[in-house]
Amino acid sequence: MPETASLDDLTETPRELVFPGSEPRTIRLALDAGEEIPAHSHPERHIVIHGLSGRLAVTVGGESNALESGDLLRFDGREEVVLTAEEDSTALLVLAPRADE
Repeated sequence: MPETASLDDLTETPRELVFPGSEPRTIRLALDAGEEIPAHSHPERHIVIHGLSGRLAVTVGGESNALESGDLLRFDGREEVVLTAEEDSTALLVLAPRADE
């Protein structure tokens, strides 16, 4: 059965699951200007980040990427990632389980 959620309603915490307990993990991320999520990885996932507002600097595997509203960034979750908000920013993250390769 289809399920609908409003991103505008997900404002309690900076990181909120859109559909808790469901795969793929879908997260609304809100960061204030200057806020950073330090280096980390998600080795069991493929990642897609969709910029909804603002501007994020996303460093993946040492390569810097600018992500603005409307941009999509896709990468292998085994790569180390750092996210830094260059201005107040909101993004939608999809962490899809890695299929056996």
